[in-house]
Amino acid sequence: MLSEYNMSSRGSSRSLFGNLDMVALGIYIAIAVCGVLCITSASFDADSTNIFSPSHNYIKQLIWVAISWTMGTVVLLLDRRFFHAFAIPAYVLGILLLLAVLFLGKEINGAKAWFEIGGIRLQPVEFVKIATALMIARVMSEYSFNINRLTDLIKVALIILVPFIIIVLQNDTGSGLVLGAFLFVFYREGLSKYVYFPILFTIFLFIAAMMFSKVVIFTVLLVLFVLYSIMRVGEVKGHIRFLAGVFLVALLLAVLTPLSGYAALMIACGVSAVGLTAVAIKTRTMMLLWSILMFVYAMVFVPTTDFLFSKLEPHQKNRILTFVGLVDDPKNTGYNVNQSKIAIGSGGMWGKGFMEGTQIQYDYVPEKHTDFIFCIVGEEWGFVGCFVVVALYIGLMLRLMRMGERIKEPFGRIYCYSVAAIILVHVLVNMGMTIGLMPVMGIPLPLMSYGGSSFVAFTLLIMIAIRLDASTSENDIYA
Repeated sequence: MLSEYNMSSRGSSRSLFGNLDMVALGIYIAIAVCGVLCITSASFDADSTNIFSPSHNYIKQLIWVAISWTMGTVVLLLDRRFFHAFAIPAYVLGILLLLAVLFLGKEINGAKAWFEIGGIRLQPVEFVKIATALMIARVMSEYSFNINRLTDLIKVALIILVPFIIIVLQNDTGSGLVLGAFLFVFYREGLSKYVYFPILFTIFLFIAAMMFSKVVIFTVLLVLFVLYSIMRVGEVKGHIRFLAGVFLVALLLAVLTPLSGYAALMIACGVSAVGLTAVAIKTRTMMLLWSILMFVYAMVFVPTTDFLFSKLEPHQKNRILTFVGLVDDPKNTGYNVNQSKIAIGSGGMWGKGFMEGTQIQYDYVPEKHTDFIFCIVGEEWGFVGCFVVVALYIGLMLRLMRMGERIKEPFGRIYCYSVAAIILVHVLVNMGMTIGLMPVMGIPLPLMSYGGSSFVAFTLLIMIAIRLDASTSENDIYA
């Protein structure tokens, strides 16, 4: 009996490692190697008496790589059912760690988001992403779950909002915004597209409110909504008269009363909302009612943007204002991005060569081994190197999505898509901020940026997905 058990265990082990997605593993290792090379280039000191000293960042990263690969191997040996059962305890533990670091953590660069133990820094938010992905997958894989049912939607929204609020309180808003990656997963699972429009609309209003006056914003919105009403209802002359009447009311209020132009336009917009609502009810056009609701939401939200903006830290305000072009300060708030673009642009087609980048080697680019590590790729490996790295990330994400579709049960599918979405947001934001397309948020490039917490967390994220995928070919998948 014992010999049969041992033979069964060895057979199961061989089956597991034979079913691993070697393409995903190969891409993961390739990205990790690229990261170690970039960190070596950024921190190598030729004058050091001991280039293998643990004090060097590249040696520290190699140690974290070894730790991560050991932990990843353990994950691959676990039963797939462990991750479903562990989802709730992991999520609760993650929330407790976030609360603990909020009160007991070490503040670095304005964010109180790290534990420091014996010179080793750990950032709990990186591991909370794993716990949140597992929790989302568990809740959404329940038999009765329906993403378009309000109670179920509120349930998964709360799973994301609880850690997000705590992370924002730590003043680590960039890491909190990464949790928005789960919106891609919800879309894959069938969430109505109309839920996404208010989110995109809010982002648009927030940026527009900083770039244009409120009068301009509401004038444009009013015209757009009336044009939309014309398209939905089909009656043109009446709507044009209505729009002219609204602006006439606003003009008369501004001229004949002590109201400002903005206040007069707000009143006129309120009148227009009532008028368009009457049209929508008369014509029974529900989509027009939806657009009116968004218009009223804009009337409420835009005046509050100044208050919301005032609650941000000074460096966060400057980063946003620099991003939207309202502040041009290449020697201060825009210095990092400016030097980053110079470094990437100077690499040309083939780059300057390993450890030959002048912007990197002479420390013109701050945070070159962490947030701005992609600059090393651009300057030393050129356009070709950037293309290869981007292709590796795309390949990894596509492989994760393929793994998700291959898994026959919803828990694994939702988790794999969650991992792909988290990597996507990290890559878009990190690479985007290095070339000035995104505001600087301090989000690491997965598996490449220096940092033990980040590397371990992404390793575990990916290895859990690979383990769940390997289960699809095992005989006990539905046991």
